[in-house]
Amino acid sequence: MPSGILIINKPQDWTSMDVCAKLRGVFHEKRVGHAGTLDPMATGVLPVFVGRATRAVQFAETGEKEYVAALRLGLATNTQDVWGEAVEERPVPADAADRLQATLPRFTGEIEQLPPMYSAIKVNGKKLYELARKGLEVARKPRSVTIHSLELLDAAWQYRDVSTHALLAQGSVPSSEEEKTFFLRVRCSKGTYIRTLCHDIGQTLGCGGCMAALTRTEACGFPLGEALALEEVVNASDPPSLLRPVDQLFRGHSALTVNAQGTERLRHGGTLSFPNVKPGLYRVYSPSGEFLALGEVGKGRLTTIKNFFEV
Repeated sequence: MPSGILIINKPQDWTSMDVCAKLRGVFHEKRVGHAGTLDPMATGVLPVFVGRATRAVQFAETGEKEYVAALRLGLATNTQDVWGEAVEERPVPADAADRLQATLPRFTGEIEQLPPMYSAIKVNGKKLYELARKGLEVARKPRSVTIHSLELLDAAWQYRDVSTHALLAQGSVPSSEEEKTFFLRVRCSKGTYIRTLCHDIGQTLGCGGCMAALTRTEACGFPLGEALALEEVVNASDPPSLLRPVDQLFRGHSALTVNAQGTERLRHGGTLSFPNVKPGLYRVYSPSGEFLALGEVGKGRLTTIKNFFEV
């Protein structure tokens, strides 16, 4: 059975679940899941897990992510992006770039975000976007998120970077609006709404703002340059050959190799003695190099956090 990770460059107008559904057919495998939902209008890195590798999804969703976002100033919408209904339009000051640059530090570090009404968060069992589509608005609690870095990209960069070329090519930023549009590189924690970040920056500048395009340029440590087009996978003569081993997700952790007896013990849920190994998380391998598990060493013993061997 196929098992492993695919790094997909999600196309615009596809939901993350659309991508998974397509790949279920390609691999003839029901167990297909993704790490980190991208909205339909967004593109970029979507890690997809196939087969037994889906056991790793829970570890993939928590890491840092990086985005390139187009911030359209002078326009506020009900969805906080250009695909929504305009609720306010204001002139953009001539020195907008300087003001924006001076404002970004206020949105760096741990910040509070009010989740948008057009989101999948549930309140009393109802998804917010379902309520929003009925014209309803309910109270939401602000959430703490972390913006690790927030960078305004200069005009020269906009014309040499492949990510921005892709954004402009999609038609998300009409040429008539380019002078009001600024590109931001955002590195952030799980749960960050880039739409809300664009909206809040616009409010702080006093002219309003919304997101005009979005590309995720890194997730789970995998950069956009390593992502495959969905068509490439669909049309491949041997799709399983494109799968990455699941242990690549944990490549930031050191490796431990156990002997044959230890391998059998781990397969049966046992623990192993490692008195001279520093506490922490480890990739655990058999003598033959089979990836067995993500394990944790504490008080001199190795305990399985999640196993990945075939059963």
